[in-house]
Amino acid sequence: MSEHIGRVASRRLSTAAIACLLVCPAPSALGAQQIEALWYSTASETSTRSFLANAEHISIVAPQVFAMDKNGAIKGHVDPRVVAAAREKHVKLVPLVMNPGFDQPTIHRVLTVPAVRKKAIANLVALCRDNHFDGIQFDFENVHVNDKAAFTSFAKESADALHAVHCTLSAAVVPRLSDDPGTGSYRKWIFDNWRGVYDYKALAEALDFISYMTYAQHTGGSTPGPVAGYSWMEECLKFALSTGVPPDKISLGIPSYSDWWYPVYEKKTGSRMRGSDISYTRVRELVQKFDLHPTWDEREKTAFAMWPDGGVYDHLWIEDARAFAAKLELVKKYKLRGYSVWVLGTEDPAVWSVTP
Repeated sequence: MSEHIGRVASRRLSTAAIACLLVCPAPSALGAQQIEALWYSTASETSTRSFLANAEHISIVAPQVFAMDKNGAIKGHVDPRVVAAAREKHVKLVPLVMNPGFDQPTIHRVLTVPAVRKKAIANLVALCRDNHFDGIQFDFENVHVNDKAAFTSFAKESADALHAVHCTLSAAVVPRLSDDPGTGSYRKWIFDNWRGVYDYKALAEALDFISYMTYAQHTGGSTPGPVAGYSWMEECLKFALSTGVPPDKISLGIPSYSDWWYPVYEKKTGSRMRGSDISYTRVRELVQKFDLHPTWDEREKTAFAMWPDGGVYDHLWIEDARAFAAKLELVKKYKLRGYSVWVLGTEDPAVWSVTP
């Protein structure tokens, strides 16, 4: 889920110096403030192991494991180990329900066909009630802006139904800087299909909270740049607040993954740059393999590197514990309810020493 790209350095340092840069975070200044820590998980073993090891630092675990099909049926399951650990550690269990593959026609049909819509809401209620979940979070993405009113009313009807069975409902929403799509084909496309559909104020009024996905500023489909630059995150947050969303209804999205851009050649598309989300473990491997010296960008609160491989430059933007701690300060500054992190299993292990 914005266009600043910092200057890069090509000087080489020792592996020890590089390791210090990456894993020696600035101490958190959040103090004793009680904030809600939501962490997303996936069905991968790495993600599950991370939750099991770090559950005591987590308020809500949100497994991305349920998908709603075009008829409103919901399929998926939560790993029994996650359920057991959540209960034992008193972590709220709030799984995601998504449109599979973020398929746009699927969610359009659910929102606009009355019989399907009714069935979908009934299935949401049964899912939460029968499994004794604490709540559900919508992860409906790639929803066209023309479905804005339908999405908003669906969220309200679903929330009313879930509240009736003592379940919460929240939604992960894609951030934006304004209601202006901007200029250029890329900006118009991403606004119409990803950013523009969410009525933040109306959703905040209907739901228990929104997870404001202030990550994926740059993606595999964009130019290289910060995963979630501090300045972009803050500007998106200011816009959401300006629409009337109360701070205590916002959980700020923070990435635990990093992004690596590299050139590829594919028969259908030819040569191009490809961006990939990578774990901190993979970051360390790249740092060591290419003897990198990542540079800290003070404006964006993240580290980055650029280096030649066969004469063509790769780009790396790193979300480590230092970046995580810096971005947590936005939660305190704007008195938000907490933060939502994508995703367990990709984090810098030092993150757990800077979480409140």
